[in-house]
Amino acid sequence: MRAPPSRRALAGRRSIAPAKRQRGVALLIALVLMALVIIIIYDVWFSGAMEQRRTFAVLSLERGLQYGIGAESFVAKILQDDAANGTQDTLAEVWAQHLPPYEIDGGQIDGGIEDMQGRFNLNNLADPTTGGVNQEAVDQFSRLLQLVGLETKWAGLAADWVDADLNPSFPDGAEDSVYTTQTPPYLPPNGPITSSSELLALPGFGIERYRRIEPFVAALPIGTAVNLCTAPGEVIDSFGSGFRQFSLDPVQLANARASKCFPTMADFQAALPPADWARMQAKNKNGVGEQSHYFRMTATVTIGTAQFTLYSLLYRDSAQVRPILRSWGSN
Repeated sequence: MRAPPSRRALAGRRSIAPAKRQRGVALLIALVLMALVIIIIYDVWFSGAMEQRRTFAVLSLERGLQYGIGAESFVAKILQDDAANGTQDTLAEVWAQHLPPYEIDGGQIDGGIEDMQGRFNLNNLADPTTGGVNQEAVDQFSRLLQLVGLETKWAGLAADWVDADLNPSFPDGAEDSVYTTQTPPYLPPNGPITSSSELLALPGFGIERYRRIEPFVAALPIGTAVNLCTAPGEVIDSFGSGFRQFSLDPVQLANARASKCFPTMADFQAALPPADWARMQAKNKNGVGEQSHYFRMTATVTIGTAQFTLYSLLYRDSAQVRPILRSWGSN
């Protein structure tokens, strides 16, 4: 039979247990400290990496802007040379051709030139003499909306957005009393706009309607004429009441413009119903022509994973081409 442990043996056993617990606590503290060190190291690395990416993005955007301005000068030279070559601006000319991508250090530039006078000018909805609504332009915009499949009521709303008075036009107009009830409330400018995207401020207009009408509208100085040589068929047809000829077959229209201006003023007058031509001549507020002064350059600069798009509205006269409006990110 085994003898019971002595007091000395029991005391030794009791002293071993606290030592093991102490070593376990020390190991736990060491693991926690190691985890904290790892977290700190990762945070420092991550912050540095993000700061490096932000710096690269800022520098890339700055480079993109400078390359875009360089492209603007190149486009201005093309337009200036074109001004000396004739009395028409057509889609067969050099400026209207899509420019191939141009390689730059670490990326490329892509873009093109568009004649903004080939579009309906939204600022023509206001009468420059009275400051009120230009009803002739409102009727034309209503026809354009109908041609692209949108409701005609937006013509009255757009007219009140740019006219100078505070009186809602009948039956579809809207002034301060409508816009102050929106969330958040705002006011119409009651003056010329600088971007067709302001149509999105009309209550209920929405992005889908804007995408449909955007290729046909522009925001230019009041009284700017439409260039028949470059305007889409829908814009040309909007000059006539119930008139539909040039928008019926876009491919045929493009083929007719491959080497010349079409329709010319003579072609347009011959195709337009006489009553509509007489009305246009009498009103003399929505002119047409075969030349343009306002062009938009789009230059997309890609450097690595960064992309920068510059939109420049250029004005050309007989002496020079100069930028009058720049925007980036969206037009």
